[in-house]
Amino acid sequence: MMTKIHGSRHNLADMTTALEITVRVLVRAAPEQVWRAATDWPRQGEWMWGTRVRGGHGVGAEVTAWTGIGPAGFTDTMVITQWDPPHRCVMRHTGRVVRGGGAFEARPLGPVCEFTWTEQLDLPKFLAGPVGRALARPLARWGLEVSLRRFARFAVTYSGRGEDAAGTTAAPQELGA
Repeated sequence: MMTKIHGSRHNLADMTTALEITVRVLVRAAPEQVWRAATDWPRQGEWMWGTRVRGGHGVGAEVTAWTGIGPAGFTDTMVITQWDPPHRCVMRHTGRVVRGGGAFEARPLGPVCEFTWTEQLDLPKFLAGPVGRALARPLARWGLEVSLRRFARFAVTYSGRGEDAAGTTAAPQELGA
């Protein structure tokens, strides 16, 4: 089933994608805290496996990630196409290796928050065949599952800078933390 990822100018669900992965995790925190933790790009490497991230916030902002181990890896450039704090962020991957769309959402479920991460990716040519897809899908799912379990622990104790519910950068004391 295709998860719809709508950007401000693009409906990525209409694009043909070779790989779609959706992973959910429950976080014992309010959506506002989960949002701040998820959008603290410089700290994303503390929970996202093999990734360092920097970038801006809001529609049109650019985000750049380095994914890999040591010198082996690639740069993943993205543009934010939808920004709805503290609920949803949609990005368009614009790099040479990773293209397609991605989104994360924070949804309250009683005393917890469901955090969902979806990637709809056009695989590079060397992974586009049946063997490449057979390898890429389980590895990408495993990496995302491990990362989101780490995120759930990270978000519960998060006390750094991030985006508040209004979408502005604020320190914890400014957010009433």
